[in-house]
Amino acid sequence: MILCFELSMPNRGSWNGKWSGNGNYYAITKNMGRSKKKVKKAEAILKKGCYRYNFGDGWVAGVSVKQADAKEAAKIRRKSKGFSGYDWMVGSIISRGRIEPD
Repeated sequence: MILCFELSMPNRGSWNGKWSGNGNYYAITKNMGRSKKKVKKAEAILKKGCYRYNFGDGWVAGVSVKQADAKEAAKIRRKSKGFSGYDWMVGSIISRGRIEPD
């Protein structure tokens, strides 16, 4: 099962209310595997669907999750500009079921 994680900044604490990454597409795809345990974990992540992280300074990150097939995942990887340095959020969602700093 392949999951696509998409990053957004719904709340921005900058002086002008903008994010320097605005207008770019930030996404990561992860192949979660096919074992029963891994599929169950992927389904739990998909069920929640959207995760938020409050940095405590007016900035809030949003990570939405959807399922993708191999063809769609390849398109996403081509279109994406990476994950703007927030890859750790995806790792946290996969390992802990929520976004927490390490």
